[in-house]
Order: sequence, then structure tokens, then C-alpha cells
Amino acid sequence: MTDHEQHGALPEFSGAELGVIAHLYRGEIYRSTIWRTRLDTTTNWSVVTLGVALSIVFSSPSASPLPLLLVGVLILLFLMIEARRYRYFNVWRARCRWMENNFYAPLLDPREAAAGHWRSVLAADYRRPTYHVSFGVAIGRRIRRNYLWIITIQAGAFIGKLLVHPAALQSVDEFFDRANVGPIPGEIILAMGALYVVTLAALAIWSDVHDRRKWDPQSSTGGMG
Repeated sequence: MTDHEQHGALPEFSGAELGVIAHLYRGEIYRSTIWRTRLDTTTNWSVVTLGVALSIVFSSPSASPLPLLLVGVLILLFLMIEARRYRYFNVWRARCRWMENNFYAPLLDPREAAAGHWRSVLAADYRRPTYHVSFGVAIGRRIRRNYLWIITIQAGAFIGKLLVHPAALQSVDEFFDRANVGPIPGEIILAMGALYVVTLAALAIWSDVHDRRKWDPQSSTGGMG
């Protein structure tokens, strides 16, 4: 039994092993870049579909505001797809950050202490790959990064449409009448719209609180994610 094994410490990397680690890091960076591009794709889909809806709705004063409601379904679909992709992206991103914090940072500055178990954590993640964030956290993060702005524009455009078309608004009752969709009263449509915005905003706030607690130095478990 070696001295390292007797004291429970892992031996230092050899020159060849350092080269392997460098190539491993490059591979993880490549995979995270590919999945980051896929995230941009779904965001672009949301922006384009919202732009089409805005063009249709504001093309004439008599145009219906309904497309702005229907595009919300597509935006939710793209958000779900993007959150799923983000969970994959986060696997590669977390591995890269883990190696940067615990291997490259101490290598560049020996005063930076690495987590004593970092190699075991990384090895376990390769042996038993798993998502590092839940689907709900992934949705909240994507809302915070991009979709909150998209949803805000969608909601603002819908309210603006009701205020100015087909003519300047004259009364509150007229505002609700313009929001009618077939047999569904405008009050219900607006209430559903408010619930839609508030729910997504609450998810964004919840995920932010979750992340702050997770990365709090006093409560962090030192894991990946």
C-alpha cells in the first residue's frame, strides 16, 4: 500500500494524465457550446413567432388580437423544449465549471484550495450521469434569462391593442368587450392572461431564490450544478 493510499489521498496526476484532463475539458467545452447553440434556436423561434403575431395584429385597426393569445401557446411549448435542452446543457457546463474551479484555478494559483473530494465527484458524475437541476429550475432560469422579456412584450402588445384598436378606448366596459374571444368573456380572458404572466414570473423568482440558496457558501454542499 502506498503512502497516498494510507492517508486516503489521491496521487498527483502524471504528465500524460494532465494531457488527458486537458482534452477532456476541451471535449466538455465543445459539448456545452453545441447545446448552448440549441438553446439560442428555441429562443429565436419564440421571438420570430411573436414578431409574426405582432405583425398580424397591428396590420390594421380591425385585426383581431387573438393571434397574440394563440402565440402564447407556442411560446410555452418552446419554453418547455428549451428547459429540457437546458438540463442537458447544464450537465456539460457544470462539469466544465467544476474542473475550472477545482483543477485549473488551483493550478494557476496554488493559494486557491480545491475541494478535497472534487475528483470523486467528477468521477461519479461520469459513471452515473444525471441532471444537476430539476425541470422546474430549468424553466425558471430560462424565463429569467430570456422569456420574461418575451412574455412582457406579448402582454404589453395585447393590452396596447385593446387600448388603441379599432379606435381610442372610451370606457372600461369597452376594454373588456374588446377582450372577448367568441363566447368567452373578456374578464375571463384577461384573468387567464394575468395568471399566465404571474405564474411564469413566480417560477422565475422561485428559481432565483433556489439558486441563491444553493450557492450560498454557508449552505452549499460543494456539489456540481
